[in-house]
Amino acid sequence: MANAAPLSAPHMGSELPQADLVLTNGRIYTVNEAQPWAQAVAIANGRFLVVGDDTDVAATIGPHTRVVDLKGRFAMPGLYDMHTHPDLALAPDYAGYLDVGIEDPTPAQVRQAILDYAEQTPEGWIYGAYFVRYTFKQAGLTADRHWLDSVIADRPVAILDRSWGCMLANSKALELAGITADTSDPRHGYIERDSISGEPTGILVDGAYAMIHAAMPPTPAQALYRAYRDGVHFQSSRGVVGTKYVHVCEHRLDALKRLDQEGRLTARVEAAISWQDDIFPVKRRWELLAGERHFYRSARLNANAVKFHFDGTHESRSSYLSSPWPGEKDWQGHLNLTPEHVCDMIADMDRRGIRVIAHCTGDGASNIFLNAIAEAKRRNGGLRMRHQCAHSTTLLDANLPRFAELDAIAEFSPVGWFPSSFAYARAVFGEQRMQRAYNFAGVLQAGGVAVMGTDWPVSNPDPWIGLEAMVTRANPWSQDDETFHGTPISLEQAIRVATLNGAYAMGMEHQAGSIEVGKSADLIVLDRNLFEVPARGGIHATQVEWTLLEGRPTWDAAGDFQQSELEAVWTQAPPAF
Repeated sequence: MANAAPLSAPHMGSELPQADLVLTNGRIYTVNEAQPWAQAVAIANGRFLVVGDDTDVAATIGPHTRVVDLKGRFAMPGLYDMHTHPDLALAPDYAGYLDVGIEDPTPAQVRQAILDYAEQTPEGWIYGAYFVRYTFKQAGLTADRHWLDSVIADRPVAILDRSWGCMLANSKALELAGITADTSDPRHGYIERDSISGEPTGILVDGAYAMIHAAMPPTPAQALYRAYRDGVHFQSSRGVVGTKYVHVCEHRLDALKRLDQEGRLTARVEAAISWQDDIFPVKRRWELLAGERHFYRSARLNANAVKFHFDGTHESRSSYLSSPWPGEKDWQGHLNLTPEHVCDMIADMDRRGIRVIAHCTGDGASNIFLNAIAEAKRRNGGLRMRHQCAHSTTLLDANLPRFAELDAIAEFSPVGWFPSSFAYARAVFGEQRMQRAYNFAGVLQAGGVAVMGTDWPVSNPDPWIGLEAMVTRANPWSQDDETFHGTPISLEQAIRVATLNGAYAMGMEHQAGSIEVGKSADLIVLDRNLFEVPARGGIHATQVEWTLLEGRPTWDAAGDFQQSELEAVWTQAPPAF
C-alpha cells in the first residue's frame, strides 16, 4: 500500500496535541484524492489530527490516549443516506396499525391480513400497509372500494400501496373523510373516479390520501419517538453518519428533538418539512418555515429544508413524463404543483436559506424542477442552497449537465437499481426509459453530484444493497439473474457517492465526508476490504464493526470500546424490522 505524505493539523511549534483516540495498522480508504490511503489516524476533539502511517501518529499518543490496533481491518468514511422515512417505516407498527407483512402480497393475502386484524382489533379504523396494485392486476382484479367493501364494509379501512404513491380506502373511510363525487381534487394529488358517475373508486393518489389521514387520529407521539430511535440505531449499525428524514411535521420534529436531547441522535439529520399535506396533515407548516424550525436546531439536527411531491409514481402512471405515456395519446402524468408555483417557491425558499427537495420520478417533472432552480438563480442573483431532485428515476439526457451548472443534487433511490418485481412494475414507462433509469453514470460523467437515498420504507433500508447495485446494476441476491438496467459505476465512484457527495448534499463537505486532517472524525470499520471482495454478493453482505461520529463510537459490534470512556451509544443489534 502506497501512502501519500502524512498530513497533520496546524499546531504551535513542532509539538502535536495529545490525541484522544489513535487507530493504527489499518487499511484506511480516505476518499481524499490527495491521499487516498492511510494506515493510521489520530483524533482529538472530534476531528482528525493526523492522517498517515503508524509512525506519523506516534507523537500524538499520550498517557490518556486510547490506542486501537485495527489489525489490518478496512476503514472508510461513514455513509450518507439522503432520503429515508423511519417514521413511515416503523411508527405504524409501533402504533398498532395493520401490517400485511409480505413484500408483494396477493389480494388474498391482503384480505386475510385485514380480517385477522379486524378480529384482533374489534373497534375503530383499520389502517396500515401494504397492498400492491400490480399484484391485483396479475390476479385479474381491480383494487377499488368495492373490493375492500367485500372484505369489511362496516368499519373504515384504508391501506397504503407499497410505493406510497396511493392509498386504497373503502366506502366507510371515504364517508368519514367527506370524499364524494363532488369533492374537488387537491392540487397536489387526485381522486380516481368512475368514468361515468364520477364517484370515487377508492384509490387516492399522492396528496389526496392526506384527506384520509386528516380524518384519523394522529400517530401517537411515542410511536414516532420509537421509530426514529430504532431507525437511527439501525442506520448507525450500518455505518450511516448523515441522513435526511424527508416529510416531517411538528410532531416528528418534537420526537427528533427528544432523541437529540437524550444523546441518542447518532447521525446528523436534515429534516425536511412537508411543503403541503402530501402524506399527513402539517398544521404548523408556515410557523416552522417562518422561523419556528430553529427551535429544533443543534449540532446534530436541522430543519432547514422542505419536501414536496412534484409528480406521482410509475406504478400509478402519475409520474410526469416529457412525452405521453406508452399507449396514451395525451396523458403525460400528473404535476402536483404548477410550474409557476414551483418557481416562486424555490426562489423564496432559497432566499431564506431553506433547501428544496422535490420528488421527481418522471423526466418531465425533473426538467421543470431544474428550470425553476435556474429561474431562482436568475431572480436572486445566484443560489444560496443546493436543491435536491429526489428519486430522479428518469432524466432527460439534455438535463444531465444541468446538475453541475445549477449546483443541484441528483438523488437516486435504490428500489429500481436492480432487477426485481418492484423494478419490473416500474418498467411501465417503457424499455428505453428503463435503461436510462437511475442514471448515476450520466450525472457523474457530466460533472454533477449524485447521492443515494434508500427511500425506506419503499425499499430496503440497508445502504450497502444500494452501494453494491451502483457497481453491478444487478440483483444482489441472485447470481443467476444476468439482466441489469443502466450503466454501472466504479467502486471508487460509488463510495464517493455514499460518503463525500452526501456531505456535499448537506452543505458540509468542508467539515465531513472524507478522512482528512481537520475534518470531523467520522469513520467506519468493516469486516471486509471492499476492494478485495467480489462486488456482486460481496458488498451488500458487508458488516459494520463500528461507527465513529465526531470521534466517538455510535456503534460497536466488535466490542473494542466496551467499559471505557468511549463506550458506544449502541452495542446491541437493532430490532429486526
